[in-house]
Amino acid sequence: MNYALYQYIPKRMQRNASFEELDVCRKILGFKDGRNVYTRWAALSMARALHDVDMSDICIVCIPASTRYSHVRRWKRFSHLLCSMTAAQNGFDHIQVFGNRKRAHVTHEHELRTNIKHYVGIDEEYFIGRKVLVIDDIFTTGQSSAAFVDAMQRHGAIVVGTLFMAKTRRKR
Repeated sequence: MNYALYQYIPKRMQRNASFEELDVCRKILGFKDGRNVYTRWAALSMARALHDVDMSDICIVCIPASTRYSHVRRWKRFSHLLCSMTAAQNGFDHIQVFGNRKRAHVTHEHELRTNIKHYVGIDEEYFIGRKVLVIDDIFTTGQSSAAFVDAMQRHGAIVVGTLFMAKTRRKR
């Protein structure tokens, strides 16, 4: 199951966007930058989307960012807030990012898909047999999320779905 809460409109298409669409894009970019007010907004948005789901036996895991610094800045506080709002288990400390990889949305190279073991460490003992909800900020092609879900499953996790803040709108 893949689900996105909002539409993300790339900068090249924003001149035709509504005020509400531009506001969502601004908030998502603020979240990606690790700004606390937008981290709280993102966690609240996700918690509202999950309010009817019993999350007590599900572990939240966020798809790693391109660098350790970006990963911690973007996901650490978010994971803590979302798990406290939903009673989910927090998998943040069981995913490690090492090295740097190119940002796929900039380079159009999907290194996470081909070389995930060079960038991400997954605590296999922790995830074996555990139900996991994978979360990411923006779904564009789905290649990064598919690679990460595959890696989680190879390490024994039971991936129950993926949830994104937004899906990139393709049409003008």
